[in-house]
Amino acid sequence: MLTSDKLDVKGKRVLVRVDLNSPLENGKITVNPRIIAHAKTIRELSDRGGRVIVISHQGRKGDHDFTSLEEHTKILKELAGRHVEFIDNIIGEKVKEAIAKLKDGDIIVLDNVRHLDDEHKADGKIVNELTPLIDLFVLDALSIAHREHASVVGFTKTVQSCAGDVLAEEVSALNKVKNSRNVTFIFGGSKVEDSVSVMKRWLDEGRADKILLGGALSILFLYAKGYNVGKSLDYIKKTGVINFLEDAKSMLDKFGERIVTPVDVGLKEVEGREDCTVDKINDGDIFDIGPKTIEAYKKIINHSSVIVANGPMGVYEIEEYANGTKYILQAISESAAFSLLGGGHTITALEKFKIDKKKIGYVSLSGKALIEFLCGKQLPGIAALEENEKKFGKVGIYNYSKD
Repeated sequence: MLTSDKLDVKGKRVLVRVDLNSPLENGKITVNPRIIAHAKTIRELSDRGGRVIVISHQGRKGDHDFTSLEEHTKILKELAGRHVEFIDNIIGEKVKEAIAKLKDGDIIVLDNVRHLDDEHKADGKIVNELTPLIDLFVLDALSIAHREHASVVGFTKTVQSCAGDVLAEEVSALNKVKNSRNVTFIFGGSKVEDSVSVMKRWLDEGRADKILLGGALSILFLYAKGYNVGKSLDYIKKTGVINFLEDAKSMLDKFGERIVTPVDVGLKEVEGREDCTVDKINDGDIFDIGPKTIEAYKKIINHSSVIVANGPMGVYEIEEYANGTKYILQAISESAAFSLLGGGHTITALEKFKIDKKKIGYVSLSGKALIEFLCGKQLPGIAALEENEKKFGKVGIYNYSKD
């Protein structure tokens, strides 16, 4: 994959599509790992003399978190340690004037691309408007590469394009897993549909060695095995997790020895946490995996060569029920295996428990795109970059170094 570090960007107008989409807390944008990572790419392009034009999105029209990128721009300015100017539009005369005024190293951020009604189309108006104004397009986020939107794939059809540092690192990490066999998967959290999709593919292909379950998925599979899951049955019914019961039963019938469910759990009781074996849950509410399960999972982790983990083992936000998530993440960090971790809650948990990310093979910044990649689906953003390389070649009008 052609990457931006191989191109001479000095004096070039570089349009960079990043993913600044962030949670809101009390109406304020929160600094998250994605913004921190993209700030490095933007600063690097600026340092090399690129005239940097940043585009991104925040929320969707009609949602509470649909806002402008003005606050994001202030955060980027602080993180990049550079002057960054916000332009309160995406197309039009104001944008043309701002780009025309750019000098080497300057950085501007255009407003939320989802203000444009046709952003969801591959050939939206942003492509026609900005193409004459730019020299190079950089896609820097795997987290949006699964969307065939104008700001993701449109420019790859009109100008030389390449991957930014963040995207390149993510793809490199995923490729290490892509063709691996004997992978240990660890699935938790509440997004059962995504985990079930990955489980089906990797089990059917015989490339999943063990799948360790926590969170809502463990409750579903325990119920599929015939266990009484107490008050947690109401939870999986209310959230729709129960809709995957037949999938769970089918996978257990075919691959039961590869799917590992908890042998004990941490229950939420009036007196606080109570650990019990899965045959004695009674009317309890499952909030975590238990100590015996933690030890069993740790042994499997220690004997793994490749690990993919997504989602917490329990309600880790509450200290009493954080043990499962904390100790499993610690075990992964101490393992000799190459590990790929994904999911917003997983990243938050790593920070909460102060686990050294340098001991993790790679911490993905992607959510849905990561799942689709693991499911074997082609990501439009990646495919578009590959097609662009065929069209423009690796050299194009730029000084490409083969070193």
